[in-house]
Amino acid sequence: MSTPGTVTPYDLAGGEAGVRALVRRFYELMDTLPEAYAIRKLHPTDLAGSEEKLYMYLTGYLGGPQLYMEKHGHPRLRARHLPFPIGGNERDQWMLCMRQAMAECIPDERLRAGLDKALTDLADHMRNRPG
Repeated sequence: MSTPGTVTPYDLAGGEAGVRALVRRFYELMDTLPEAYAIRKLHPTDLAGSEEKLYMYLTGYLGGPQLYMEKHGHPRLRARHLPFPIGGNERDQWMLCMRQAMAECIPDERLRAGLDKALTDLADHMRNRPG
């Protein structure tokens, strides 16, 4: 959490409401864009659990409350994603949805640019298949 008077990326993203809107839009896009078919089929039919976990993770990642850590412990993202075949195509589809959701939900251009770089690096790190 931030110290008093410090504005965090979480604050710039709109706090709880802003991060929830971003994650909701991300999963709406994943669920509806034909270009996201490969990444969508790696998720459960009901996206509610995935949506809540991403919301909790991003909240802490952006400098808000450490909701994910409090409930699930350390994210261990790469280990948690190893059972799923993630190659360049899946990474690109995930980022397509996230970039569109950020463009629609995060008005701060500097925050969007920083998140794009950080999430692209993270998504690339999740790859566990060639291609």
